[in-house]
Amino acid sequence: MAAERLAPVAEVHLFDAMPSLGRKFLLAGKSGLNITHGEELDIFLTRFGAAREQLEPALRAFTPHDIRSWTAELGIETFQGSSGRVFPVMMKASPLLRAWLRRLGESGVIFHAWHRWQGWTEDGALRFSAPGSDLAFMADATVLALGGASWPRLGADGSWTPFLSARGVEIAPFRPSNCGFDVAWSEHMKERFAGAPVKSVTLGFAGESVKGDFVVTENGIEGSAVYALSAALRDATERDGYATLSLDLAPDMDLVRLETALATPRGKNSIANHLRKKAHIDGVKAALLREAADKAAFENPSSLARAIKRLSLRLERPRPITEAISAVGGIPFGELDEGFMLKKCPGVFAAGEMLDWEAPTGGYLISACLATGRAAGDGAARWLRRS
Repeated sequence: MAAERLAPVAEVHLFDAMPSLGRKFLLAGKSGLNITHGEELDIFLTRFGAAREQLEPALRAFTPHDIRSWTAELGIETFQGSSGRVFPVMMKASPLLRAWLRRLGESGVIFHAWHRWQGWTEDGALRFSAPGSDLAFMADATVLALGGASWPRLGADGSWTPFLSARGVEIAPFRPSNCGFDVAWSEHMKERFAGAPVKSVTLGFAGESVKGDFVVTENGIEGSAVYALSAALRDATERDGYATLSLDLAPDMDLVRLETALATPRGKNSIANHLRKKAHIDGVKAALLREAADKAAFENPSSLARAIKRLSLRLERPRPITEAISAVGGIPFGELDEGFMLKKCPGVFAAGEMLDWEAPTGGYLISACLATGRAAGDGAARWLRRS
């Protein structure tokens, strides 16, 4: 995005650490490129939490509507799903990336793959490591978009932090975001249900609730409903050493209805069959109930209904940052001016996930990366004009 904004006013060289460009963008679209979200802008902006104020100018300058217009200009039509998420009609990221790189090439942008940034030389040139030889490149303005630390195999490993720290730039420690959590499962739970999806549940924590799905893993839980609460859950585990997640295993039945259903005589039916027939609790949901509920809860319909509606699951810690969808941490906004230039590095701009912000999945992460890249490109263009 920065290259696109700078191409009309400067000679632009785009360096990528990987053998080909846009690998994380391609991975983000592996199961369908959720490029933005179609909700009202004022609601959309609330998804960025503590960083909303700093991100809002860039997000208002390149809104979800603008993103859809931009993809259309590249020949990629989009549609809005029932959840509000926006996808290319073809779902994949590769056609969009190919069209985008083709247009950048036609506008004069020069690509350099497999060049990893290694800071600066003594005379201020950018230093890159590359196969066969290193490269020093003198630039009048530099836009850094080096990612966070959650995808090291795609180049986002946080290895850039020492180069900026050496110039006095503050760096907030990276922490996992949109991540799974460890649970101390029994061996039975691990062996029988690792990989099992848990459908149509409501998760609750700290006054927030999310209806959706998640997956039981060998180590704990992960999935979209968990990710939506992951920031608060992560902060709680760091503060208290654990977090207690509340599960409603039957969100479509209120407590009174559930109690009434479970109170009907079960005759010769086992408790497992009774739960399946009266509360639609079986399989992995029944296993979760057995795993996390007090044994006394099974003694009467009222306590069993309450356990189903408010099952407490203790989360020990977030999964490692290398498994997270995204990360929080990096360059605080206080280190940037309004044009996304580093105050301690004149002529150097930063954008994307190397900045200290987080947002849920659902198109928000890519939207903010596109918007901040665009804003940093505009900031660099203004810097060049002034220089």
